[in-house]
Amino acid sequence: MSSPGDQFGFNFRPPEQRVWTVRDLVAAVRTHIEREYSDACVEGEISNFRAPESGHLYFTLKDGNAQIRVVMFRSSARLLRFRPADGVQVVVRGRVTVYEDRGELQISAEYLEPKGAGSLQIAFEQLKAKLEAEGLFAAERKKPIPTLPARIGIVTSPQAAALRDILNVLQRRHHTVNVVIYPAQVQGEAAALEVAAGVRHFSTQQNVDVVIVARGGGSAEDLAAFNDEALARAVSASAVPVISAVGHETDFTIVDFVADLRAPTPSAAAELVIRSREEVESDANRLHERLVRAMRFRLLMGRQALTELAQHGAFARMMDGINQRQQKLDDLTYRLERAQRSLLELMQRRWETVSAVVRHYDLRLVLSGMRRQLDASTAALVSVIRNVLLQHRIRAERMMTTLETLSPLAILERGYALVFDSSGKLLKDAARVQAGDEISARLARGEIHATVTRERN
Repeated sequence: MSSPGDQFGFNFRPPEQRVWTVRDLVAAVRTHIEREYSDACVEGEISNFRAPESGHLYFTLKDGNAQIRVVMFRSSARLLRFRPADGVQVVVRGRVTVYEDRGELQISAEYLEPKGAGSLQIAFEQLKAKLEAEGLFAAERKKPIPTLPARIGIVTSPQAAALRDILNVLQRRHHTVNVVIYPAQVQGEAAALEVAAGVRHFSTQQNVDVVIVARGGGSAEDLAAFNDEALARAVSASAVPVISAVGHETDFTIVDFVADLRAPTPSAAAELVIRSREEVESDANRLHERLVRAMRFRLLMGRQALTELAQHGAFARMMDGINQRQQKLDDLTYRLERAQRSLLELMQRRWETVSAVVRHYDLRLVLSGMRRQLDASTAALVSVIRNVLLQHRIRAERMMTTLETLSPLAILERGYALVFDSSGKLLKDAARVQAGDEISARLARGEIHATVTRERN
């Protein structure tokens, strides 16, 4: 039987329908998609984030009601400076492909960047929150910086300008200080490892009193080595105090928070770690002045306490007795002086009488006789005066001995004590106190307070 087409001179046959296998179809679609979307940037929110031990990262990137799976293999994931988390808005750059085992569309990410804040800032905030939660920033963990360290360790690059600034300041402020330099890179991938090795070296050897970790200013990328977790833990665990002097005053790194002291600049670190001789001498002078003022104050308070004690009734009565005897001694001394003057005046009058008489006689004979008489009288007078003075002196010494014997302090020196009740009255009878009463005893040196436990007759 002929077909209708044969009548018109041509032969029409329908095309054969190709039948695909699932794997072939998925592979073809994958090849086509990877060719068309080999370098695509997709923005969205991370959800269902997983980070297995293999090191690969898996998550879903969603936007509204649409979503797509993302995989980032370990070779790319280890270069990330932050750790992805659910809810973070990111921009994913990579190759769009198909996961053949499930026939699912996915992105093989090669680069991941947070939207808004940079990855370095995200990594900084994440590490800061982690270490702060562990207590590595706590003030009680900070070790005190020695006032005048004899040896200072510096971890930095030998070619860094920061090192020259530190050495210049140390030379100017205290040129006798010793400096030990541990050379380390302060920028690049190996910087964090080398700086941490320097900190651990000084911590293990303990051949310095303080360590300065120093680097000049730079961009966030330049200072990224000092936001390393291993370096931060090495600084925190150091047995030697560590001063962080990284960047400028406005730059902050993780090392700044875990260090025992943060200096705004390397030069400031040198000024903080060593005090100048002038400052030490000035502090010594101020301390001397404070000590003098304190001593004067203590003396004033002691004088006031002594005055108050001297005004006590018991001592006042004793002082009255001493003052009366002192007055009597002064009176006796005055009477002795007056008797001496009277005797001298009498001898003067006799001398004048004798002088008037001798004018009528031979002066040489009279004078010779008068001289002998005068010498005898003078000798007798001297002897009398000496005996009188000796008697008065012996009497005065006896009175002084009596006064010293009556002094309450002398009595106390012999082991006696003055006992007062709680109101300050002198106790003479044990019946005046009862068990539980507060009493005080004044000794030769010091005072004792006690409580009566029981009475004894």
